[in-house]
Amino acid sequence: QVQLVELGGGLVQAGGSLRLSCVASGRTFSSYAMGWFRQAPGKEREFVAAISWRTGSTYYADFVKGRFTISRDNAKNTVYLQMNSLKPEDTAVYYCATGEHVSYYTTTPFSYDYWGQGTQVTVSS
Repeated sequence: QVQLVELGGGLVQAGGSLRLSCVASGRTFSSYAMGWFRQAPGKEREFVAAISWRTGSTYYADFVKGRFTISRDNAKNTVYLQMNSLKPEDTAVYYCATGEHVSYYTTTPFSYDYWGQGTQVTVSS
């Protein structure tokens, strides 16, 4: 089993920054990918970004390109999501996820097997 714990959510004003962390423990898939998703009230869960544990290759949703950066620290089994220039529409619960059959360009939530509990990000206008 894999356990994922997200840290770093909170309340921030529009234009501000937050950094989310996702710490993985248990059986870790060092050859696969870690993704970040988000879900706003009344909306479907959507892909934000993903990174390959092995190569560091990344992939982003269009709406976060240039504002968010995903990175990883393999030694700490931790993936980060640096979020800059935040907008009120970025308000959501953010989740990290991984799975045996995902790559850094896998954007569909159902492809991921393991999920964290989520962390709330609220951006005020």
